[in-house]
Amino acid sequence: MDVRRGELGTVAVLSDVHGVLPVLGAVLDEPDVRAADAVVVTGDHAAGPQPVAVLDRLRALDDRAVLVRGNADRELVSHARDGSGPVPDPITPWAAAQLRPEDVELLAGLPHPVELRVRGFGRVLACHGTPRDDEEVVLVDSSLERWADVLGGLDDDVTTVLCGHTHMPFVRLVDRRLLVNPGSVGMPYGRPGGAWALLRDGQVELRHTTVDVDAAVAAVAAGSTYPDARSWAEEYLRSSASDADALRVFGPRDGRSARPAGERQSSS
Repeated sequence: MDVRRGELGTVAVLSDVHGVLPVLGAVLDEPDVRAADAVVVTGDHAAGPQPVAVLDRLRALDDRAVLVRGNADRELVSHARDGSGPVPDPITPWAAAQLRPEDVELLAGLPHPVELRVRGFGRVLACHGTPRDDEEVVLVDSSLERWADVLGGLDDDVTTVLCGHTHMPFVRLVDRRLLVNPGSVGMPYGRPGGAWALLRDGQVELRHTTVDVDAAVAAVAAGSTYPDARSWAEEYLRSSASDADALRVFGPRDGRSARPAGERQSSS
């Protein structure tokens, strides 16, 4: 586990940029993000149509950036180094081939999880899926038993866990511990625009940056050599999948029954 020393004041939390520069730029230009002591990005930074440009934009944050490893970051490194690893979608091997050696080394060296101290919160853990696994799925409606399982190894004084991976924003309490998923910057489910969160003075605010989606799609298409960049951007920047669609897909991966809600189990 990587531990960042020193107490932070205001923290902006982003996740799942997925190589989408125009939306990342819009979020980073928000006054509260610009003024934050740290910008925590909880994984899956570059697996998308503008991987190098996004990494350069994150590098420009200098020591304010706290970058956490996501599963897609691991996959990019594997493909860039030896062509191995899963291919969750066609853009993954393409994005890996765009990376410069310094980009591969940056992604390969990202920690998971990262511990921070934030004023008003105390010990805060930033991860991608869960603290123990960057690909594990937990959702806003995951059971208390499921949450107890994935968080069971944490010290009692870890007050807050920041996560990502499922691209849907939520804040909830789990047995006195605060769980925050800021949603996705580049591939949002539910509504278009950049989702993020702000930690300030012991309070969490889910934020949303509205973007001109037509302009953002055009910028991605113009700024990427990926052959299907425009269709990719049309699908993801317009948030073609709703939060309900995503919950139906992800639900069985958090250990629950795949039986549809409301369907009674047979007594036979």
